[in-house]
Amino acid sequence: MKAGRVLHLNLYLGGHLSTRAPVRVVDSGPDGLLLWLAVGSPVWQAVLLAGSHLRDVPPEERPAAGYPLEAGRWHRGNALIYQPNGACHAIWWLFSSAAGDGGFSGWYVNLEHRRRDADGIDVFDLELDITVGPDGNWQWKDEESFAAKTGHPTYWTSREAEDIRAEGRRIARLAESGVFPFDGTWCDFTPPPSWSFPELSPRPTTPSVR
Repeated sequence: MKAGRVLHLNLYLGGHLSTRAPVRVVDSGPDGLLLWLAVGSPVWQAVLLAGSHLRDVPPEERPAAGYPLEAGRWHRGNALIYQPNGACHAIWWLFSSAAGDGGFSGWYVNLEHRRRDADGIDVFDLELDITVGPDGNWQWKDEESFAAKTGHPTYWTSREAEDIRAEGRRIARLAESGVFPFDGTWCDFTPPPSWSFPELSPRPTTPSVR
């Protein structure tokens, strides 16, 4: 896949589209796909009541066809995203400041399932995540909400939850050992100056999946 190509990253929470963001391919190969998500990129995002988050709304209380989407901007800082082939996680290198001028601040391990097609990547979030500091210290994130969703037919069974947590533990051991991807690789990454913001993609036509 050619470097600089724009793909659509579609984040689904409990079967409903939360965000569609454009990402640029940094590198691709037999081991995985490396992507760049720039702060300020145009995105589509689900419209909920002020102060609510899609992950906190029970699936049975959501509109069957998904929430309406509105155009916005990615505001969570720059991120380099590595999606290893065949793995149920992605590693995000976070470059924090929301203004886009901050240096490397740590890693975010997103436990997930993925589905790719020619134009994009569907990410089905598994709720439980891990944050890893620049010093390699790590901690679980969203353990309570992960436990609350376990057993619900929209999410995962107790046995699947064990597998999800095991995947997280496996990655945490890599952080403890200071080996790739937690060995300093790509922590000084900067995108080519020629990479301007991609255009806003067409409005997604599948705000929910079953």
